[in-house]
Amino acid sequence: MSGLQDTLVRFHRLTSRGRAPMRAERSAMGTLPVRAVRYCEALTSATAFGWWLFPPIDLEVLWDGSDVFWRCDEAPDWMPLQTAAQLPGYSDEFDRFAPAALKGCSPPFLTALPEPGTLQIWTGLIAQTAPDWHLLVRAPVNLPQTGGICLFEGIVETDRWFGPLFTNLRFTRSHMPIRLRSDYPLIQVQPVPRAIYSNDTLGRMDAGSELADLTAADWNAYDAAIAEPNSRPNRAFGAYATAARKKRHQCPVHLDAGDAADRGGTI
Repeated sequence: MSGLQDTLVRFHRLTSRGRAPMRAERSAMGTLPVRAVRYCEALTSATAFGWWLFPPIDLEVLWDGSDVFWRCDEAPDWMPLQTAAQLPGYSDEFDRFAPAALKGCSPPFLTALPEPGTLQIWTGLIAQTAPDWHLLVRAPVNLPQTGGICLFEGIVETDRWFGPLFTNLRFTRSHMPIRLRSDYPLIQVQPVPRAIYSNDTLGRMDAGSELADLTAADWNAYDAAIAEPNSRPNRAFGAYATAARKKRHQCPVHLDAGDAADRGGTI
């Protein structure tokens, strides 16, 4: 695998079809309420955290309660997905560039999983991350989801595994076609340091504190965040958002995985 130098993640596009990955943006493609975009920094920061990945082609999938069927513009008739299926014509595209020993080894586009009503979809990409950085693969954050499916989440060790980047989904309704568009995000991938989800980091939790345990400093912080602002009915909106944006612009933070562990696993 080639080095990344100053790049955190590199997406290798293994097919000429489909939209390139893009940075997730704060308004969720304009679907968030204007008031949320303007004032809710927590919401917009989460929405913009990561990159959107798209299906390589428009397609429809259908589950009849037993079997999965699919079709696309290049193959408009419904086809049963017995085990796996290639992108139409992709095996030839792959073999034109693959070394002789790997011809015929193109990755499948769709794979029927053993569990009823589940499906694996390849994005057409391979992702490569810097050492000790991995990718959390999940549904797009705060973006309206395609009805009839639910995406599983997973963390892929993309710093060492150079394989197809896919997502697994579960059908939540049967006997109705579900359209996946090549211009609408299918998944969102988010960079996470290895140390962030280690047992050592996640074990640093205390769930024993109760109301009686709050200190004077805690009550002062609550007053500053909640009570005092509510005592000023004519205050400006979005004080949290303004302070968070100012801090983000003035105090950039660059942490490696070790730094994250030293600071309690947060970045």
